[in-house]
Amino acid sequence: MRSEQEIMQMLLQFAQSEQRIRLVTLEGSRTNKQITKDGWQDYDVSFFVTDLVSFQQDDDWLHPFGERLMMQKPEDMELFLPELGNWFSYLIIFADGVKLDLTLIPLDEVDRYFAESDGLVEVLLDKDNLIRQPIVATDQQYWIKPPTARQFDDCCNEFWFVSTYVVKGLARGELLFAIDHLHEIARPNLLRMIGWHIGCERGFTFSIGKNYKFIDQFMQKEDWNLLLTTYENGTIEQVWQSLFTCYELFRQYSLVVATDFNYPYPNYDSKITAYTKRIYFSDSIS
Repeated sequence: MRSEQEIMQMLLQFAQSEQRIRLVTLEGSRTNKQITKDGWQDYDVSFFVTDLVSFQQDDDWLHPFGERLMMQKPEDMELFLPELGNWFSYLIIFADGVKLDLTLIPLDEVDRYFAESDGLVEVLLDKDNLIRQPIVATDQQYWIKPPTARQFDDCCNEFWFVSTYVVKGLARGELLFAIDHLHEIARPNLLRMIGWHIGCERGFTFSIGKNYKFIDQFMQKEDWNLLLTTYENGTIEQVWQSLFTCYELFRQYSLVVATDFNYPYPNYDSKITAYTKRIYFSDSIS
């Protein structure tokens, strides 16, 4: 696999020699000083160009970047709708394992780009001195944020209410329906609550990562192992037990958050737990 120095030098040399490219930025984890670098990190790069259409006419201009294993052009797909407006992206995996997410942006949309930026941006090349103020990459937008009383209640409400859909799916024997609601809605709110608890303990001045990928670094090992068991969902009974474990963890963490912020603890817990047990035991008996 090519080194970061090789990749960055290659991209900048190309941009320097290509008159249609006027500004180059780097985004994402490679700009984040809090993240340990490794070979799996994508290179998230944007080229600000004077003539985007000319790049789109064919892909030959990408050849200097290396042998492509596979490429996706999200703005040129029929099944999935484009999300970037006038921008155009190339998601490329090279034969040596390097992953490049390259976005072409019309030069007149520089202001929109920085207005919508998540803060993790570095300016690599600015041929026309378009950027007047220093840009310092920061992940502050992703820091854990303390919940308001309403947000706390909303999280509890969503977790416990959606849990009834898991229960309904399990009672019907609809395994995928139950798993989907557990994975996509219920557990993410559990993770949100754990994140708030971590903030209460350690301060709301850091990020626990995309998809909560660093959350295990801040949890008790016993709780982390319990959380992992909720991903064991191959049978109806395993999903029931995963759901009960999610209940246990959500109750544990939400009670602490409610106490720390002096928020009322809603009665969703007692009502839905009783409802769930009634369905579970009646289903087991039948």
